[in-house]
Amino acid sequence: MNNTISRRKAFNARNIAVIGLLGALTAVLGMTPIGFIPIGPTRATIMHIPVIVGSILYGPLVGGFVGLIFGIFSIINALVNMTVVSFVFLNPLISVVPRVLIGIGSYYAYKGVKTIGGGRFKWILILICFGIIAYLGYGSVQSFMTENWFNLVINLILISMTGLILYFSLKKYEYESLEVVVAAIVGTMINTVGVLSLIYFIYGERFVAAMGQDVEFARKVIFSIGLVNGIPEAIIAIILVTSICNAIIKRK
Repeated sequence: MNNTISRRKAFNARNIAVIGLLGALTAVLGMTPIGFIPIGPTRATIMHIPVIVGSILYGPLVGGFVGLIFGIFSIINALVNMTVVSFVFLNPLISVVPRVLIGIGSYYAYKGVKTIGGGRFKWILILICFGIIAYLGYGSVQSFMTENWFNLVINLILISMTGLILYFSLKKYEYESLEVVVAAIVGTMINTVGVLSLIYFIYGERFVAAMGQDVEFARKVIFSIGLVNGIPEAIIAIILVTSICNAIIKRK
């Protein structure tokens, strides 16, 4: 009886420690340039990655709480670093709810693919990896043409990491990476699509007007933002989440 209680306490203490660590990491990413990585022809945020990692490794409860910290920090950041569109992130429905759902959605996407058996669909993993390499290759060419050497190096590193993920997933690991990849994609889409959809339905024209765009094309403007942000953020999430989770699962 005492041993069972001790294990439960240790489990709870571990979860609290993980939530604190990943939440702090999310805050650091938001306060520094580290949270934004040049990828392909644009830049991607990685603030949602600790949420996805926490949900995959420790379950939806941990992922949800890390997402809650992410959302609360978004409100604080909107207050401290005011911009013309900061008002949308002062609404918890936009800044908090989608971030909590990242942790829940990522976990069940991971478990769902794992239950189905991701190993039977290796060809999907191969297609995703080659698509990422093509996107990053395009960004590398652009960086070379504009002599943006920092972006070029980052893109080449990410291409190498993608190749290693594919190699180790197919040749070395005793488990599959497709479930982690799908979880990373789902988590990123919940963040991007969830936030922008709520912005559109709640603020719509006001948001677009604050950006100096034509309010008659509010839907197109917001959709374009989602497309420009969503693709690179999904790519960086796939690379980093898969690398981190594979390393930790392998160690376990």
